[in-house]
Amino acid sequence: MNNVTIVLIFVGLFLAGGVISFWKQKQSKGVILVLALGSAMCLAAGLMRL
Repeated sequence: MNNVTIVLIFVGLFLAGGVISFWKQKQSKGVILVLALGSAMCLAAGLMRL
């Protein structure tokens, strides 16, 4: 595992936490969707680099 993989996985988990937080706060669905897509792409890219 190199540094880029670790950063991508960390950012993906950070954004996933934001999705959960915004969902509990009843924020707009558009913001939650953008965060969820970003989180999924970061996690997928990090896992592919493993």
